[in-house]
Amino acid sequence: MITYLGIENFALIEKLSVKFSDGFSVITGETGAGKSILLGALGLVLGKRADLSSLKNKDEKCVIEAHFNIKNYGLQTFFDENDIDYDDDTIIRREILPSGKTRAFINDTPVNLNTLQDLSQVLVDIHSQHQTQELFSEGMQFRVIDKIAGHEDLIQNFSVQLKLFKKCHSELLDKQNRLHQNQKEQEYNAFILNELKEANLKTGEQEDLERIVEKLTHVEFIKESIGRSLQLVSDENFGILQNLKEIKSVFQKMTPISQEFQDMFERINSLLIECDDMERELIKIADSASSDPELLQKSSDKLQVIYSLQKKHQVATVDELLRIQLELDEKMISVSSLQEEIAALQESINIQNQKLDELAKIIHANRNKIVPILQNQLTDVLNKLGMENARFNILIEEKNEFFYNGKDEIEFLFSANKGSNFGLLKKIASGGELSRIMLAIKSIISKYLNLPTIIFDEIDTGVSGEIASKMADVMKDMSANIQVFAITHLPQIASKGAEHFKVFKVIHEHHTQSEIKVLNSEERVVEIAQMLSGSKISEAALMHAKELLN
Repeated sequence: MITYLGIENFALIEKLSVKFSDGFSVITGETGAGKSILLGALGLVLGKRADLSSLKNKDEKCVIEAHFNIKNYGLQTFFDENDIDYDDDTIIRREILPSGKTRAFINDTPVNLNTLQDLSQVLVDIHSQHQTQELFSEGMQFRVIDKIAGHEDLIQNFSVQLKLFKKCHSELLDKQNRLHQNQKEQEYNAFILNELKEANLKTGEQEDLERIVEKLTHVEFIKESIGRSLQLVSDENFGILQNLKEIKSVFQKMTPISQEFQDMFERINSLLIECDDMERELIKIADSASSDPELLQKSSDKLQVIYSLQKKHQVATVDELLRIQLELDEKMISVSSLQEEIAALQESINIQNQKLDELAKIIHANRNKIVPILQNQLTDVLNKLGMENARFNILIEEKNEFFYNGKDEIEFLFSANKGSNFGLLKKIASGGELSRIMLAIKSIISKYLNLPTIIFDEIDTGVSGEIASKMADVMKDMSANIQVFAITHLPQIASKGAEHFKVFKVIHEHHTQSEIKVLNSEERVVEIAQMLSGSKISEAALMHAKELLN
């Protein structure tokens, strides 16, 4: 439960601190006195977003600190999981700096807002006026049913399985679309692939074929040129070889004269050897330089196939054509692979669908077991709240599709008067009836929640007199197991609190600020009398206030 709240430099609050006890406490004050500021400050310390407009003095930081006794609520695991020091008396502090930056601390350990919000959900339930409208939502109605059924773990498991199911289903659709697209292209791809395979392409083949064609095309010119070259090299009278031999003979005789002639002789000898080798190569070339019309035709045809494929695929090399062939091969394999993957996914989805169906049936059965219990409990509480003829008919229908929490749709049908037909809650319940129904639900749910504190912000909207007194009795009963706060304008509710806090404004010379104090017995009489009769308190109002308090 919350035991202390300290606020500095927030809205109309310069500085205040207040201690709270367990049980049922009421908070009163004139409209605009600052009750909503208190809730706003508490909301910030519980993880709500903040902005600079919250600062009373824009040059100083705002600090909000709340103390909670959490000894009996099994929260040690949360602290361990988030690496926060645990203490039975836990302190949460929120700071808003003039720069706009905010900081949050749990037991002096810095934490982010998500962690703070996670903890706040198990510390305090703040019921504001607009939340009464949540009664109309299926989400709220299911939360009530499921909380009483106590199968949150089952709902969580279903939610996890559903996410996996949807992910697999999305993946299946993606693969099916890809398969459909690939199948549309498959026939064309198969034709192109077959064309490339029939070409029997090899790396470097184009260059070899181009050399063969070039050589065979100019074979006569090659033969003529080689013949002339051989004549120049090998002629017995004027050939290069004969001349080199004569020069060699001359220098051979001169080698004993000096090293210079010896060196020249060796160079001439090398030239002679090279020239002799060149002659043999020319003879070899001349012998091979023969026309081969069949090879020329075959090579030219293959080159034409290559050129045609390069033009078709807009590439310049055989290697690029081979890459295209490999890609097409992979696409053809991909179709087969996709079909296998789709079959495996479909099987997995069928298994997941079966699991979800089984979980949904258990959830549906649990909910149906709880319905009569909830209907009876609601009727009992509403009877205490002056709605003796109120009846509920809660319908849960299993559908053929998966929702986030099962396969059910729910309808809260309500009848306020004896003999009247059931109708949808949102269509036939008045504002005052909705307030009482929400209080009844909160009182029932509180028995199933391990929650330290609940705060009702004007849940008495639309009711007055004896009904308000009965609502206060319900809240007082709730406070036997949970700390309960009621922010109210009704004296019938204010009189039932074990502690009574008043929020009020104080006007100083240059500014206005909100303050809060706990009222003693005499001050409570005056406050409740004022709530009954206004600023001019009559003796009758004082007497009525004392009667209410007694």
